[in-house]
Amino acid sequence: MQKTAIFLADGFEEIEALTVVDLLRRAKIDITMVSIMESKSVYGSHEIAVEADTIFDDFNFSGVDMLILPGGQPGTKNLYACEPLKDKIKEFNAEGKMLAAICAAPTVYGKMGLLQGKKATCYPGCEVDLTGADFQTDAVVKDGNFITSRGMGTAIDFGLAIIEHFQGINAAKDMAERIVYKA
Repeated sequence: MQKTAIFLADGFEEIEALTVVDLLRRAKIDITMVSIMESKSVYGSHEIAVEADTIFDDFNFSGVDMLILPGGQPGTKNLYACEPLKDKIKEFNAEGKMLAAICAAPTVYGKMGLLQGKKATCYPGCEVDLTGADFQTDAVVKDGNFITSRGMGTAIDFGLAIIEHFQGINAAKDMAERIVYKA
């Protein structure tokens, strides 16, 4: 079974995180909600409290195939400020493992210099922080080991792209049909 982790920091965009969690769990892709805060309780950018599955210090990265970052502010800034998370991102990138991000969160990879020469997208106005990337305006952009997406309105597309990566286009199309999603 594929194993993924999505990282939550105070100020994350609720729809971007929870849509992905919901879709991956429906697809039977293991996804763990990991709080980078000191507790499992994390508050979204709209003050919705979410209980993560675990905290960063307790999470076992063994066997994880993909790291996922939701956007939102100040969630994205909080993710970028988390040095242990950035160390794991660097490690995953060096190993060619998958890294995904939506909305403002692709800027975490951009500021780290990981998108150099890669096609990527993000929330409008954040592209200045996609250092070295070939900015695209598609809803979802996949290039190498990166999947990036634009924002809350593309959260379903983003989740389906992750499903497609792990299970193929037919599984993604089936999921879209099951949730009555018209792309």
